[in-house]
Amino acid sequence: MKVVVAGAGGFVGSAVVEELRKRHHVIALTRQRQLPENSANLEWRSCDLFSLLEAEKGLADADVAIYLVHSMLPSSSLSQGTFDDLDLIVADNFVRAAEKQKIKQIIYLGGLHPVLIDSDKVSKHLQSRGEVEEIFRKSIVPATIFRSAMILGSQGSSFQIMLRLVDRLPVMICPSWTRTESQPIALSDVVRAINTVLGKPQDFKQSYDLAGPDILSYLEMMKKVATKRKSRRFFIPSPVMTPGLSTLWVRLVTGAPKELIEPLVESLTCPMTAQQQNLFPFKDKPAMSFDESLDEALKNCDLSKEPRAFRSPQLIHREARSVQRLPLPAGWRASDVARAYMKWLPRLSPGLLNVEVQGSEVAFVLRWPKIKMLVLQHSPERSTPDRQLFYVRGGRMAQAGEKGRLEFRETLGGTAIIAALHNFRPAMPWSVYRWTQAKIHLLVMKRFRHFLQRRLRRKSKPLPPFENPPEIVFR
Repeated sequence: MKVVVAGAGGFVGSAVVEELRKRHHVIALTRQRQLPENSANLEWRSCDLFSLLEAEKGLADADVAIYLVHSMLPSSSLSQGTFDDLDLIVADNFVRAAEKQKIKQIIYLGGLHPVLIDSDKVSKHLQSRGEVEEIFRKSIVPATIFRSAMILGSQGSSFQIMLRLVDRLPVMICPSWTRTESQPIALSDVVRAINTVLGKPQDFKQSYDLAGPDILSYLEMMKKVATKRKSRRFFIPSPVMTPGLSTLWVRLVTGAPKELIEPLVESLTCPMTAQQQNLFPFKDKPAMSFDESLDEALKNCDLSKEPRAFRSPQLIHREARSVQRLPLPAGWRASDVARAYMKWLPRLSPGLLNVEVQGSEVAFVLRWPKIKMLVLQHSPERSTPDRQLFYVRGGRMAQAGEKGRLEFRETLGGTAIIAALHNFRPAMPWSVYRWTQAKIHLLVMKRFRHFLQRRLRRKSKPLPPFENPPEIVFR
C-alpha cells in the first residue's frame, strides 16, 4: 500500500516509517522545505498542514494516512492562539484532505482518556486530544484511533524530560502530580500496533487503548530510572508546588521549551490508565513490561544531543499566525461569519475604517486620508459554505505573498468557527508589528467574538437568514 505518515520526523513517526517501509511505499510528510533524499520505499514530501492545499497534495495517491502530529511548539515567528486551537485546525485540514483524496483509512495516535469522576479537571492538553479524536471520528473516512499515556523511546520528549531530571538532580522535590498513576508503553509496541491494523477493515472505526502491563506513578518511574542508571537520588515529597512552578523548574533543569513542558505537566495531574475493555489485543506477544521498555529506551539514548522534540522549527521568514476560536450563531455558516466580519468591522471604528469590495477584492480602507491598509482577494474556487478563504494581496500593512491568507471555517461538527490568519508578513518592521498591529488584531478578534456571542445568546428569537449586503458579494 501507499501509506502517508504525518509527523514522520517525530520519534514515533521515524520508527513507524522505518517499520512500514519494509512492506509498503511510505510517503513521509515534513514541514522542511529542504527534503531528505528519497530511498527504497520512502518518498519525502514537504507539507505545511496548516495549509489545506498542501495537505491535499501531501495525501495525494495514498491508501492509508497516519496522523502523529501535536502542535505544541511554535510554527511561526509569532503564533497567536492556544495549542488546542492550533491542533484543531491542523487535524481539520488533514481530515478534509483525506476525504478529498479518498483515503481508505486514517490511523490516529492520541492520549488516554483520564480516569476521573469530575470531567472539569481534565487538562487542556487531554481535552485537545479528545477534540482531535472527535474530528477523526466524525469523518467519512473510517478511522482507527489509538490512545496511549507515556511512550517510552530514547527520543521521546516525556522520557527525555524524566531522564534529565534524574541525571541532573541528586535531590528532587516531588510535587503531588509525580504521584499520579500512569500506564506507559514501549515505542516498539506502539509501532507494532499501528502495523497490525494497517489496512484491516475489521479495525476501521475502532478505538483502542495502548498500554503496558505495569501501572506506576511518575515518581516510581523516576526511581526505576535512577536504579537503572546506578545513581543515588533522594526524592522529597511536596504537596504545595503548583504546575506553574513545576514547569519552571523542569524547564531550567532539562532545557525543554515551556510550550512542551506546560501541557505535559498539566496532563500529569490526571490518572492515565487504560480501560481493560478497550485494551488493544496484541496477538503474537504481550506488550513489554516497564523494565523491559526502559532497557530498550536506554540502549541508544545520548543525553549529550538535544532531542528533536526540544528544538523549535527553523523559521526562514518573519511570519505571523493567529488562530482564534469563535462561537457560531445558530443557522449561520462560515460564509455568513465572513460577510458579518466585513460588515461589522467599520462599525468598530466609525469614521476611521471602511471595507470596500470590487469583484473578488476586499480592501480595508482608511477613510481619511484614503489609503488601502490591507487588501484581500477572495478565492471562490477554494471556498465552500463551511470555509471561506481570502489571500493577502498587499496594502500598507502587509507584504504581498503567495501564502498569506485569512480564513473562516466551521469545525467540530459546526459547533465552532475558526478565524485564522496564516503566513502573514507585515510591511512594518517586525519589532514594531509585534507590539502594535499584532496586538490590535487580537483586540479586534476579541470584540468580534463578543459580537458573535451576543447573536448566539438570542435563543428566544430565531435568527433570520443572514442578508448579504449588496456591496459585499463573494460569489
